[in-house]
Amino acid sequence: MPKSPEEKQLALFIGRFSPEIARLAHGALAVIRDWLPGAVELVYDNAYALVVGFSPTERPSQALFSVVIYPRKVSLCFLRGVHVPDPEGLLSGGGNLVRFVRIEDDRTLRKRGIRALIRAALDDAGNPFEPAQGRRTVVRAISKKQRPRR
Repeated sequence: MPKSPEEKQLALFIGRFSPEIARLAHGALAVIRDWLPGAVELVYDNAYALVVGFSPTERPSQALFSVVIYPRKVSLCFLRGVHVPDPEGLLSGGGNLVRFVRIEDDRTLRKRGIRALIRAALDDAGNPFEPAQGRRTVVRAISKKQRPRR
């Protein structure tokens, strides 16, 4: 249940999506929050998508993961995904740095291979998250022009 004004605002942003996409988004955020208890959640309500980055600090450049919520899909992005070993070929994307996994249902992020990818990404970055600092949500940007969320 949202506590801070920022968490309430994030819940409102997610609530603008269809019930199916909102459910996937809430589920993905819950799983990532369990895995990264000391993360700072950086929220960007952009024109095309809602992005929740997970960083050890408030600096976006230090973020390792993000959950990207589009009107018709939800993805988990590995922001330094080119450095993550992917023997099962679970990661998609061909950019210079970012790779992603499309979240098809509630089971996607609970697959052993996905957990291994997250551990590998954390190991590659020296696991900078400090669970003792607790989770915080920071709304970084809200776009004035937005495409429909449903």
